[in-house]
Amino acid sequence: RDASSAVMDSTSGPQLIEYASQSLNFTPFETRWIPCSPRLVCLGTNARNTGAMAIYELRDGKIKENTKVTTPAGIKCGTFGASFYEKRQIATGDYSGKLNIWDLSSLTKPVFTTKAHSSIINCIDGVGGLNIGNGAPELVTGSRDGCVRVWDPRQTTPVCSIEPAKGEDPRECWAVAFGNSYNDSERAVACGYDNGDLKMLDLRMQKLVWECNVNNGIVGLQFDRKDIEMNKLLVTTLESRFRVFDMRTYHPTLQYSNLIKKAHKSTVWVGTHLPQNRDVFMTLGGNGTLNLWKYRYPAKRKIDDGKGNKKGVMGSLELLNSKRFSEQPIISFDWSMDKQGLCAMCSLDQQLRVAIVTKLQKL
Repeated sequence: RDASSAVMDSTSGPQLIEYASQSLNFTPFETRWIPCSPRLVCLGTNARNTGAMAIYELRDGKIKENTKVTTPAGIKCGTFGASFYEKRQIATGDYSGKLNIWDLSSLTKPVFTTKAHSSIINCIDGVGGLNIGNGAPELVTGSRDGCVRVWDPRQTTPVCSIEPAKGEDPRECWAVAFGNSYNDSERAVACGYDNGDLKMLDLRMQKLVWECNVNNGIVGLQFDRKDIEMNKLLVTTLESRFRVFDMRTYHPTLQYSNLIKKAHKSTVWVGTHLPQNRDVFMTLGGNGTLNLWKYRYPAKRKIDDGKGNKKGVMGSLELLNSKRFSEQPIISFDWSMDKQGLCAMCSLDQQLRVAIVTKLQKL
């Protein structure tokens, strides 16, 4: 029996409690907490294919709209990952292929814009801002055009680009993630594609260092921490599956060890690690459920394969709790970095929700 279908409402474990919700008059694709504040930004598209960017505040137990602007093209994704705390600038990718950076105190026009891709930007990630990750702030974007590009937010041309070979039918990039940014020179980017291809680019060496195929289209990627040596990589996919890779030990033929889990009975849209505990993470399902997991390490993380090579050993996953919040897919989720257990999510029923996960400090 699928573990996620079991009733997991144990009162002794962490509880998932809806705190507030707000109906939206646009289709949301991304929600992000504004750093060091009780405010959220929600990104999406209006009925006429224009973009929507709205700022909400958590006040008196309710979600109140502060500001809303319309942009020329629908907005698919956004991140604060390359922004400094004091600036609180969000980078967004839109349906026209533009990468924009916005100052939330003045949303009349972006402070930075470049035509990053020839088609919709599906995914974005940032590093080097918010005191997370060493080195300069950078952004990475993935697009329907099959390209993955890394950007210095001060330049309108990419630092580097992974592109389909000439004459090759491009595979759509659905997910990108920074990791391994533990000093000023090391940094990696993981890229996930619609055909299940998973690739990793070493930015210091400017080359592809690993690729595999996980058999299902990859819709979400996240390293458990961006600012440490690669530890674990969470990969969420179509067909009700996600994988956890142990990125500490590479075997010449078996590559990185991983475990596969079935969950949600639908697409696992997103997997997001708790900022205060890298071994706890939430997955979001196409059936409107949230699943809270804890990864438990094995007694030994690597063993000898008998031929002089080290092989990674996987631990186990425990489902701590599961709760349905929506009848429609929940497609974006963000933990608060400031308040442990506070989280926000948006779903295709045009709802923005804030929830609280209790008892996380005991895990």
